[in-house]
Amino acid sequence: MRVGLFTECYRPIRNGVVASVDALAHAIRARGHEAICVTPSMPGYRTSHENVVRIPSLPLPTRTAYRLTIPLLPIELVAPSLAHLSIVHTHSPFVTGWMGLRLAKRLHVPLVFTYHTQLEEYAHYFPFETRLTRSAAARLTRKYASAAEITIVPTAAMESHLRDLGVTTRIEVVPSGIELALFAAGRRDEALRARLGVGAGLRMVLAAGRLAREKNLELSLEAFARLADPSARLVLVGDGLHRRSLERTALRLGIARRTTFAGEFAREALPDIYASADALLFTSSSETQGLVLVEALAAGAPVVAVDTPQTRDVLGGSGTIVPPDAAAIAAALRRVLEGGTHALPAAALASRRFDSLELGNRILDLYGQLLDRPSLVTAV
Repeated sequence: MRVGLFTECYRPIRNGVVASVDALAHAIRARGHEAICVTPSMPGYRTSHENVVRIPSLPLPTRTAYRLTIPLLPIELVAPSLAHLSIVHTHSPFVTGWMGLRLAKRLHVPLVFTYHTQLEEYAHYFPFETRLTRSAAARLTRKYASAAEITIVPTAAMESHLRDLGVTTRIEVVPSGIELALFAAGRRDEALRARLGVGAGLRMVLAAGRLAREKNLELSLEAFARLADPSARLVLVGDGLHRRSLERTALRLGIARRTTFAGEFAREALPDIYASADALLFTSSSETQGLVLVEALAAGAPVVAVDTPQTRDVLGGSGTIVPPDAAAIAAALRRVLEGGTHALPAAALASRRFDSLELGNRILDLYGQLLDRPSLVTAV
């Protein structure tokens, strides 16, 4: 079986969508099938993997690393291997997503769509009136998701959200997985903590992910300021266009000297970073799942997260869930840092619920149903 994975963003970009696509591609290949990623070209970046097709692209008119794909030719003419796909699996309702949809129709093969992003929460990136932009994003999501044979969502909360938008197609809940063994192997590293500005006797509050407006990191900064604990240091791991604004906010709140903007790290370095934290602080309400939560739990980091339906789905009773209020978050952080709340042992969290290979098998099962080939999981 040959699967085309169409995504609007891929390496060198680092985010949850890229991690999810990589994990799925690995699971497909681990079962003896072929996975081809189709994604926009990135200037100055050469793909070493032969199973990646780069489509010509242009810069977007906004300040972002993402690119605009140019759909000038039928995609199978650009990459002949795509003319023999068994399944088209798209990960975006934008240009690459519509390219995938058109290719699926031409090849008469099933279309599967994974809903990774609540587009309405990204309206601030577009130079139009916010209400109209959110409405257009909702219409785009409804139209595209309803065109797929199966739409995959990572949480039950997102299934409800899509139904509320009017999506009519079959929806399956399959979380985005991680390499559980990699993250469960994370270890507390005092030297690493020191490099992040966390000296001996200090406690590390970690916020991980892109530094973007929709991640609501201002709330993390405000909560940390209210914590008012001189023995605590806030470490933000990740980067993005919102960094300068967040640095100014930290300065205004009087916590700049107790805050480290650490930048991006290779994925292989993340398990030790999570394991070295005394608490993970998660204040985003725009996620469809939040891979950061899964990674932190697998590494054994206590989690303090704002209350959303999707966060509850992911944590499943683990971690501390609080209202999106700075004072309430600060109080929860204080309890965690004082030892009143502990993370579950990493071994207990290393279940199959978020294991990327097991979740990949579930998606292969869905492919098999569409192709009437129930043996896809055991193709090796």
